[in-house]
Amino acid sequence: MVTHPAAVAARAADIAQLDADVVECTACPRLVEWREEVARTKRAAFADQTYWGRPVPGFGPADASLAIVGLAPAAHGANRTGRMFTGDRSGDFLYGALHDVGLASQPTATSADDGLELFGVRITAPVHCAPPANKPTPAERDTCRPWLARELELMAPTLRAVVVLGAFGWQALLPVLADAGWRIPRPRPRFGHAAHHVVSCTPAAVSDTQAAVSDTQAAVSDTQAAVSDTQAAVSCTHDTLHLFGCFHPSQQNTFTGRLTREMLRDVLTDAAKAASLPVRNVT
Repeated sequence: MVTHPAAVAARAADIAQLDADVVECTACPRLVEWREEVARTKRAAFADQTYWGRPVPGFGPADASLAIVGLAPAAHGANRTGRMFTGDRSGDFLYGALHDVGLASQPTATSADDGLELFGVRITAPVHCAPPANKPTPAERDTCRPWLARELELMAPTLRAVVVLGAFGWQALLPVLADAGWRIPRPRPRFGHAAHHVVSCTPAAVSDTQAAVSDTQAAVSDTQAAVSDTQAAVSCTHDTLHLFGCFHPSQQNTFTGRLTREMLRDVLTDAAKAASLPVRNVT
């Protein structure tokens, strides 16, 4: 029997446990079949390598003040190496820009043990398994949502800003933030490159939800999933959260010039400043 991610994510006491639990997820049959098939057949260039072939956890310090939310692992990138945005050109583009502004220790990411470190930044995704054609279904996105929700909840004490890479991540993130007590404007903020929105915590929602959690705790053993969903709504612990939109560093965007390294650096710099992280000036 496959355990739903909501029940497992709720039990994660910290980021390390959450990452370990993510890796074991088998909730989406189509994604499980695809990621394992890719790991078996491989790409010719990597025929001598052992693919990860499992869900890919987030990468970066648990106390990061800046989160970067992508789409999903690439079939021959993170699905091969086991680390977000590692082993493909999209990752090199992202980490190159992070390194430029002083948020990464090196400009490339080749393997999970290459020594790369992130400074004040954690990278995650709304879908943790590589999807066929890089296109998760809405149902797969929603099934995977508890992982992202719990990750951001655990990061809440330090989280100040989020950079979202692409419209898919943007649409996936907003409901998570709303459920966590952030006041999302109506109409909802639209995704766009260099978009910047500031959302505020909803004090009334937090107060009401805290009371609900207290009332519900007596029945924790019978309503674990419901308690988890309710507790997520008290996770915003600061007055504001900065959201930044950025085109995804896919080859389609970078090869055509729709996203340049300078454009990505500019968004990362603005987000880092909003998160109170030191940045390196790039001329």
